[in-house]
Amino acid sequence: MKGVFLDLNTVDRGDLDLEPLSAALPRWAFFQRTDPGEIPERIRDAEVVVTNKVYLGADSLAAAPRLQLICTAATGTNNIDLAAASARGIRVCNARNYATDSVVQHVFAMLLTLVTRMDAYREDIRAGRWSASDQFCLLDHPIRTLAGMHLGIVGFGVLGRATSAMAEAFGMRVTVAGSLRPDAAGADDRPSLDELLPELDVLSLHCPLTERTRDLIDAGRLARMPQGSLLINTARGGLVEPRALADSLRTGHLGGAGIDVVDPEPPPPEHPLLAPGIPNLVLTPHTAWAARSARQGVLDEVRANIEAFLAGSPRNVVTP
Repeated sequence: MKGVFLDLNTVDRGDLDLEPLSAALPRWAFFQRTDPGEIPERIRDAEVVVTNKVYLGADSLAAAPRLQLICTAATGTNNIDLAAASARGIRVCNARNYATDSVVQHVFAMLLTLVTRMDAYREDIRAGRWSASDQFCLLDHPIRTLAGMHLGIVGFGVLGRATSAMAEAFGMRVTVAGSLRPDAAGADDRPSLDELLPELDVLSLHCPLTERTRDLIDAGRLARMPQGSLLINTARGGLVEPRALADSLRTGHLGGAGIDVVDPEPPPPEHPLLAPGIPNLVLTPHTAWAARSARQGVLDEVRANIEAFLAGSPRNVVTP
């Protein structure tokens, strides 16, 4: 049985242990990256394919007559034609709960950067303002404490729950927004997102990207948030309408934003959030998940998925 990993470079930069994954199958082909035109030939004789972000559509799957299992080196499966895989009887299994510690610490790294105005003070130092000061410290940018702030969370899975626990350790008050699923209407006693927004100091997003949640945070919902409130997004870029966010930061209505994900990725140079001069924006290049322990964890999840499939007890199954 042969496995093919199409984009190992998106996970490993030579610092991970590949031996456990390699031992899961007798034969492997590891590719650092794979362009669309290279997919059919590379997966032609594979029974198992691993992909992080390489798109596997119906045409690609049709070129792999022996394919039995697709493992994503991620939780999201929007880069796989699930209907085509299901029609072919190909199991799709994703990786789950491997980056919780990494993501949660990134949420609070961005949040602390915003409330302490760390970037502004570091820029003051680089510009020589501290050296030129007539007193021992600079007090030009108001600093807030997380203690006492009201945090709203959208999406209360593993990441949302871990974020809530960390927030409570900082002395924050936490409220979870009601489920966004249509089938949860009337069955959820938590406040709706629109009810919650005017009451918040901070909003943190931890929900998946679906057609229902695309542009969930748009100009209207940003306007409902209180003056000076903060937005954190480590989930999916498509949850936040970027031009509306940039405008809200420029006008000063939103007090700051910590954004780790955009749509598309990588962003084109003209992406609204890459424009110069957007105040109080902490932008990171989709690295919330990327601690070494988390990247090793995703490979361990892929290995476990392959071994479970071979044993006849598939785990983390996305398609039947």
